[in-house]
Amino acid sequence: MPTRSQVIQAARFEYGIRPDETRFNGSLLEQLTGEDPLDALLPDADTATRFAQLQRVREMRRSMGGGAAAFKKTMKELRSQGARDAMHIFARMVQNPRGFRERLTAFWLDHFTVSPKDPQEDYMLIAYVNDAIRPHIAGRFSALLKAAVTHPSMVFYLNQNNSIGPNSPRGRRQGKGLNENLAREVMELHTLGVGGPYTQDDVRQFAELLTGLGIGPGGMRFEPNRAEPGAETILGHSYGGGEPRLEDIYAFLDDLAMHPATAAHLARKLVVHFIGPAARPALVARMADAYLASGGNLMALYEVLLSDPAATASDFPKVRPPMEYAATVLRALNFDAESILNASMRDTRKFGKALSAMGQRPFKPGGPDGWPEEAESWVTPPQLAARIAWAGEAARDYVDTPDPRALLQAVLGDTAPEALSFAVSGAETKWEGVALLLVSPSLMRR
Repeated sequence: MPTRSQVIQAARFEYGIRPDETRFNGSLLEQLTGEDPLDALLPDADTATRFAQLQRVREMRRSMGGGAAAFKKTMKELRSQGARDAMHIFARMVQNPRGFRERLTAFWLDHFTVSPKDPQEDYMLIAYVNDAIRPHIAGRFSALLKAAVTHPSMVFYLNQNNSIGPNSPRGRRQGKGLNENLAREVMELHTLGVGGPYTQDDVRQFAELLTGLGIGPGGMRFEPNRAEPGAETILGHSYGGGEPRLEDIYAFLDDLAMHPATAAHLARKLVVHFIGPAARPALVARMADAYLASGGNLMALYEVLLSDPAATASDFPKVRPPMEYAATVLRALNFDAESILNASMRDTRKFGKALSAMGQRPFKPGGPDGWPEEAESWVTPPQLAARIAWAGEAARDYVDTPDPRALLQAVLGDTAPEALSFAVSGAETKWEGVALLLVSPSLMRR
């Protein structure tokens, strides 16, 4: 039976207890170092290879037209691969004993949201996660920022590929101009925060600095002939001025990563996500100070967060979003990665529809600000009904349904509320007892 502290840690910072799992012996921070035991699950999905294939598909559409049989077949294959890739990410949530690593990957993926606009762009999701997000969650934020902002998925999502310096050779020739989407979202969502210390002129100047950033056959590329000439002054500092270079963009992103407003914004988001909505200005300030003192190391943020008394409190004010809830349920039922990855395409689509009914289209938030944190966003009557229906079906279909009382102890230990223990013990059938556990606040909240 897990200890009380293990249950609290797994609920708040991981995806809940998995009964058959040998708990990781190290601390939560130690989960972020060393090899990941599930790296073998990663499909072959580097950015350059995936993006080159996507470009070939776009060329097919231009040359053949959307109605061509070969194009339709290729599109179907890309959609199917995108669905399988999404299940790879989900399978890691369900089986990885380093749950904090998976939670942080999900957190930063949401922070740097890319929500594909076309079905075939799902094909790039796994490459974005593997190349831009997962390798950088325990390093310096500047490295994560640069990798995410310049990844072709982000460049395409925020239309940066259509932004051209009006006074650049290409801009003068084609009569095209700026798109400020990427510049605005980087400052407003990724770094300084809404209401941060920047002006519209800073946004425009940053957009001009970004104009050389575009998309080429192998992914992101920098094109000097589309970059706005001259230096840009952003937040009181000058960048560029000579031959346009990608390094000028990186220099500003490095400075942006170390801005005090960025430190406070990141700290506040982590606190709200992992601890709860209550204002904790002292904790946020300690985290921001540690981050700046470390030179922007994300581990410094996590260390202060995890050492705060609120990290071990037994109250759970957050509601798990649907995908997180589903991972928690399947962990409780001892599902493994293999069973998830071997699911038929029909079952995969059915699972996606169930998550959508719960209020979350997998990996497709409605805008660049990602998924909402408020508990109220996930507990409307239709959403709760969908959760109960899905969890009940999972309990009924679970072929090795154990004694629900034993499962309750294995998953919740002595944190199980008395009323829940009574209800599970009094259930008429095993599957109903399991279902009562699965739909309880103890598994829905964190």
